[in-house]
Amino acid sequence: MNGNGRGSGNGALEGAVVAVAGAAGPAGRATLLRLAEAGATVVASDANAARLAEAVDAARYAHGGATVTGDTVDLLDLGAAREWAAKTEKEFGRIDGLVHLVGGWRGSKTFADTDLADWTLLEKLLIRTVQSTSLAFQDGLQRSDRGRYLLISAAGASNPTAGNAAYAASKAAAEAWTLALADAFRKAGGDEGPRSAAAILVVKALVHDAMRAERPNAKFAGFTDVKELADAIAGVWDVPAPEVNGKRLWLTPQP
Repeated sequence: MNGNGRGSGNGALEGAVVAVAGAAGPAGRATLLRLAEAGATVVASDANAARLAEAVDAARYAHGGATVTGDTVDLLDLGAAREWAAKTEKEFGRIDGLVHLVGGWRGSKTFADTDLADWTLLEKLLIRTVQSTSLAFQDGLQRSDRGRYLLISAAGASNPTAGNAAYAASKAAAEAWTLALADAFRKAGGDEGPRSAAAILVVKALVHDAMRAERPNAKFAGFTDVKELADAIAGVWDVPAPEVNGKRLWLTPQP
């Protein structure tokens, strides 16, 4: 599987219910549009209520008739995440996916210049939120016949640089946590293999149209366009759970 093609056209997302955490940024907007286009009911969350409302409205208008909802959820609070998961499954009768797009970055020029305040922030944004969504949505995803938990990660987690210690370590921890969820899905599936999957989509960095407009001469080498990421996210539902569970799906060359 790669990030360049759309789904295989078998309608794997038709009628699915997919939650998207961190949905208000450029990657979130592209993902809401792509999932709605594929026929999914999309349940979005973000800490920024105004930006979330804009993203939800854009997806609704782009795909008339699509069900796209938005909730402001504090994903640092496991109880709030559990309430979001329970509300979603109660309202729509099922939950088939959680796409984790909550992001953030802090870094320094050198390793010695690392500010541990950056770690304090990134541990919350990049690890704690993953803990909340995975624990909150695990049971519902296991009940699904096509459950997918998708973490968007960065190549730096596997190849940290001196000035990115806090960021790379946070992403690496989030990946390890997601792989532990994948092992839980594997064990739940028994001899027949997992019915649901947890996977990691790895990018170098993301680029979108506004970034290109701001820096028209930049090449953004190795970056993944948010639309390509959205295609890759949708495409995970086209692949059987045992083939993607516990896998890193590289959308940029491996270091």
